[in-house]
Amino acid sequence: MTTGSDAAMTTGSDAAMTTGSVARRLGVAPTTLRSWERRYGIGPAHREVGRHRRWSPVDVGRVEEMCRLTALGVPPAEAARAALQEAVAGIPRPRRGSDPGGLSLGNVRQECRGLARAAVRLDAPAVETQLRSAVGEYGYTTGWEEVMAPALHAIGRKWASSGERYVEVEHLLSWYVSSALRGAPGVGVLGGASASASASVAASTRVGRVGEGGSAASVGPVLLTCVPGEQHTLPLEALAAVLAERGLPTRMFGAALPAEALYEAVRRIGPSAVVLWAHSRNTADRALVHLITEAEWGMRGARTHPAVLIAGPGWSPAAGAYAPGVERLTGLRTAADRIERFFVV
Repeated sequence: MTTGSDAAMTTGSDAAMTTGSVARRLGVAPTTLRSWERRYGIGPAHREVGRHRRWSPVDVGRVEEMCRLTALGVPPAEAARAALQEAVAGIPRPRRGSDPGGLSLGNVRQECRGLARAAVRLDAPAVETQLRSAVGEYGYTTGWEEVMAPALHAIGRKWASSGERYVEVEHLLSWYVSSALRGAPGVGVLGGASASASASVAASTRVGRVGEGGSAASVGPVLLTCVPGEQHTLPLEALAAVLAERGLPTRMFGAALPAEALYEAVRRIGPSAVVLWAHSRNTADRALVHLITEAEWGMRGARTHPAVLIAGPGWSPAAGAYAPGVERLTGLRTAADRIERFFVV
């Protein structure tokens, strides 16, 4: 016989879980779990007076089965009825921890599995909750690399192998991931007043860079853009979020910026670096790289050129083959570290 506190802290397969823990594990909003309990009787079988709900492994198994069925398109009421009947009949359920909707996730964080479950069910509130929790706990770098990106890749693979069946799942998850990334202070509008304030501080402090003569010179922001014809923006949005999280100034131009417009933007902004994202080899344009390396601004006799950084699987690993001094970024964390070196306090 265990005490109340002992039961709450028990480890192993017999551990009782809180509603919040179950929600994070399964990718279901806590309000959804409570709604399912009220409507369909899917919830903790026992609840002691004066205590929060505690979910036993059996309770979790029932709601996990309901999640599996709803992810397959079964209406919630029917899914709940089937889950309860299977629990009574003792019908074996799929192995706990199996991938939602047949997705191949591999060895990933539980938060990634929960995010994928929510996306497959088209449960937008739960997707938002999972993303907010992941960013709050891990930050944008780990949140992208170990939660968002693996879920997106798994759903993309499923879409590619299942015709058009998962296109709605990919679109929904991409939209909410993009919204979460734009919530980084200084990136988008979701951060509200605090985001605007952070952006203003970043712009006004204008960190300096030590030039060749040893003096600190004013450093422009980092310009981020997809090359012409390139529509895959999420990895670039992740980089923008991480740079904003580090307090570095950026200008994000998103998808498929025409070459002439990019050249003009470089001349007008005077960026410290330009990041060119190409997801496909078909969009990785050598001529564009040459064009941007030759862009310049400033007074005659003191012209300045931007550093040009290429990123994405579309580019050749031999960055120097595109133009002298061009560098290739690999990985979100290392890319942010490299860009940060342009700036010193």
